Amino acid sequence: MNRNKNLQQAKTDREWDVVIIGGGATGLGIAVDAASRGFSTLLLERVDFAKGTSSRSTKLVHGGVRYLAQGDIALVREALRERGRLSKNAPHLFKSETFVIPGEKWWTAYYYTFGLWLYDRLSGDLSIGHTRYLNKSQANQSLKGVKPEKLNNGVCYYDGQFDDARLAVNLAQTAIEQGASLVNYCEVVGLDKNTTSKICGVQARDVLSGESFAVRTKCVINATGVFTNEINRMDNPDEMDGIVPSQGIHIVIDREFLPNESALMVPKTSDGRVLFAVPWHDKLVVGTTDTLVKNAEYEPRPLEQEVEFILQTAKDYFVKAPTRADVRSVFVGLRPLAAPKGENKSTKEVSRSHKIHISSSGLVDIIGGKWTTYRQMAEDALDAAMKANILPKKQCVTTDLKIHGHHPADMNSHLGFYGSDRTYIEQLAASDSKLGSRIHPDYPFLYAEALWAVREEMAQTLEDVLARRIRLLFLDARAASAVAEDVANYIAPELNKNADWVEQQVSEFRQLCKQYHF
Repeated sequence: MNRNKNLQQAKTDREWDVVIIGGGATGLGIAVDAASRGFSTLLLERVDFAKGTSSRSTKLVHGGVRYLAQGDIALVREALRERGRLSKNAPHLFKSETFVIPGEKWWTAYYYTFGLWLYDRLSGDLSIGHTRYLNKSQANQSLKGVKPEKLNNGVCYYDGQFDDARLAVNLAQTAIEQGASLVNYCEVVGLDKNTTSKICGVQARDVLSGESFAVRTKCVINATGVFTNEINRMDNPDEMDGIVPSQGIHIVIDREFLPNESALMVPKTSDGRVLFAVPWHDKLVVGTTDTLVKNAEYEPRPLEQEVEFILQTAKDYFVKAPTRADVRSVFVGLRPLAAPKGENKSTKEVSRSHKIHISSSGLVDIIGGKWTTYRQMAEDALDAAMKANILPKKQCVTTDLKIHGHHPADMNSHLGFYGSDRTYIEQLAASDSKLGSRIHPDYPFLYAEALWAVREEMAQTLEDVLARRIRLLFLDARAASAVAEDVANYIAPELNKNADWVEQQVSEFRQLCKQYHF
């Protein structure tokens, strides 16, 4: 993952088979699929890989219990199948997580046990565990931080958990290993069309240098998520908005509020949504909300009512109620949903199934979907381009394709998330006392990881390192702010940057950290 090398490849005078706009889960999945089919593939990302929605999920690889309750069997079956595939293709990032639904009423557990039995059945041979009923004693043992009056019984089921931004980086590495070229901080500013009004290229701009260049291609795929409308207007200025952004927030608190390994799942909160409290990197991620917003932003802000809703719901369930002072970080993501049909229709009623549309000029749009189904979304997008005769037919090979880092899981160390790269990071850490030391005394992250992020994972900024390569900003915003200057000074020489760059990076990052804590 050498950005300069990939950028030079992007600027060569060649015609690419596929140009992908957007470096989130969807775009990266398409890059892996396209390159592994043998297409010459270029991906351009305006900011950093997974900077938007794809680093801000609930960290679950799941079929969607809520979608089952809504009767969307097809989506659940697809997601469960993809969950199983990811567990085999990226075992270093995948964890089978125990979830417990608390039963306040005598009938609660029986009701959900039946529904989740169907959930298990839909996963078929790719099941990762079997649902079981919990009596009062078992439920209280599994969820020690939850009020006993909420645990007259319970249901235990299994779903997947992962680190979203780290999977994104590994997908980028996989795509490059398959022959693709990927460039972050390189935006598409226009679409080129031939004499028959068909798209034949894009106009790109290197955000870091300001240099502009043209790229020729047979196929352009718009995988920009909540920014889809922006690219569509480049194609057709009169295009109606095809998606609306829906905002979801998560708060991060200490594990003491739910000290067991089990996660809490509340199937129906006061607003009708599901609420999760999931152990992650030795913290607890609690969320989420679902609020329509007007504008798509890379750094959306949490709304006061969203924070209050999560804290109040947590107060209803936890023995020790978390307060604002307990929140280590709050992060916000935007979902790219197909515009709801009808007045005042709630976003939670809009299907999370993905949709593919090809415009008259040949622009391939893919919207909706979820992290869990990224691989299927990629396959469907490329198959649609072939069906439209934009690309020649080639078979998808990603069903069993091992993702970079593929290695047996080791969740006992945070370095386990690096999979097969762990050995190299440990060698770096052993080579120098500074590299082997912790970035922050309260967290296990090492300076060796920061250096690795810059050298091997295309991190270009302080934020890239502390937010997505190392997840410190998402785990503890104050701690991230505290180490900002030290880390910026450490990575600056590797990036050939001077003191002015360090000062600017630290200032911008600390300003960003303020959005993540109260």
